[in-house]
Amino acid sequence: MDETIPNRASFTRARQRPGPEVLEAVFRRVCGRVAPARVGTAFWRGMRLAAVDGFVLDLPDNKDNREFFGGPSDARGAPASFPQVRVVTLTETGTRASIDAGIGGFNGGERELAVQLASSAVGILVIMDRNFPGVELWKAFTCGGAHLLLRARATVASRPLEVLPDGSYLGRVSLGGQRAPHPGGVTVRVVEYRVDGGELIRLLSDLLDVNAYPAAELASLYRDRWEAESAYRQVKTFQRGPAQVLRSATPTLVHQEVWAHLVVHHCLSGIIMRVADGERIDPHRISFVKVLKHIRRSVIRQTKDAVSAVGAFLAMLEVKIRRKLDTGASPRP
Repeated sequence: MDETIPNRASFTRARQRPGPEVLEAVFRRVCGRVAPARVGTAFWRGMRLAAVDGFVLDLPDNKDNREFFGGPSDARGAPASFPQVRVVTLTETGTRASIDAGIGGFNGGERELAVQLASSAVGILVIMDRNFPGVELWKAFTCGGAHLLLRARATVASRPLEVLPDGSYLGRVSLGGQRAPHPGGVTVRVVEYRVDGGELIRLLSDLLDVNAYPAAELASLYRDRWEAESAYRQVKTFQRGPAQVLRSATPTLVHQEVWAHLVVHHCLSGIIMRVADGERIDPHRISFVKVLKHIRRSVIRQTKDAVSAVGAFLAMLEVKIRRKLDTGASPRP
């Protein structure tokens, strides 16, 4: 305000004081389901649709970040790129808003982070790609009240136990090294199809009723998983900036910065949903980039106005104080 520009170390110290917990708490407060029931594309047969997937962000290459988060390496084990933080989210496909999220290191698995999101998926049909199927994850989501539609590799649940009337079949997913009948496994419904005669797509679901949940409709739902990829593009390319490295040089500040990005993206998604709801249009028709630019301009303008207002207030205060000091007495020698 007095035209003195703070140095970078001052900003770092200011960020260090609250740590990452404050930004995570803000995310936990604002995150959640955004689409109202009248947004038909966000629901299927009474269930809200969401996708679980993950992405990575590049970090400043230093000892602390590399030891804590890890990163890509070459065949000899030498670093091949920047250290990276891994983020896994439960994304509402109808709005691309984050319902929940988890943060971990590059060397940690997406599946382990995904399991932590199960408690936020009650009543939701969750779609995932073929990196996620596993007994622990399956039980975490389904026992917690969620439903699943997961793509699987060719070797998973490939042996039919019972063929259902619509051509799908019941199969078995077991823990690694177990035989299919082992009680630790789970029974799943398998839906298989090909796109234009190409690669075989195998989907697993806990929705076993062929009349209530037709196989053809389940197959068509899988493409909604790409809405999570679109959300990640919004964060990585538009919000953060293309090919940009995060600013934080310590693991604590990395967590803080990632939570901040997630907070901003969720709030922008909420604004888009409010505008779309007012106009009675699909939220996907509203440009994320245009909303982001408008919000940035508004914040900068408000910051400028706030500084001007404070400057005017201080000038007025100075005048009043001078008047109080002006007693009419002659100055001392």
